[in-house]
Amino acid sequence: MNNMLFNAHSGLRYLILLFGVLTVLYAIYGMVSARPYDKVIRILSSSFVGTIHLQILFGLGLIFTGQFQPAVTGHIFMMLFAAASAQVPVSVMRRRPEEAKSYTPHGVGALAALAFIVGGIMAIGRSILG
Repeated sequence: MNNMLFNAHSGLRYLILLFGVLTVLYAIYGMVSARPYDKVIRILSSSFVGTIHLQILFGLGLIFTGQFQPAVTGHIFMMLFAAASAQVPVSVMRRRPEEAKSYTPHGVGALAALAFIVGGIMAIGRSILG
């Protein structure tokens, strides 16, 4: 069970990185083309945040099944910062009136979250893509 949970936690990073990069690229596209705020950015950023939250649940499962080591404390904090960086723009944009919504917070939040994710992966001595 622990090995399966660890593999799921480790493998989910690829989907998270994919959603993060797609969110950043679509936000840049939306800003450059001056497109009106649309449903695609909401879906991409919500998918990014949702997979991060699933990753946190897998990580908590690893901690509660005895896989916690003090060396992963930096990893845990980096990932919590990543989750917050990705979640804030989604929550803020959801509450704004339609004419006040923009792509910029999604792009900045996803970029910051990706930086924290890369730092968190490197904090435990793992390769980002390998």
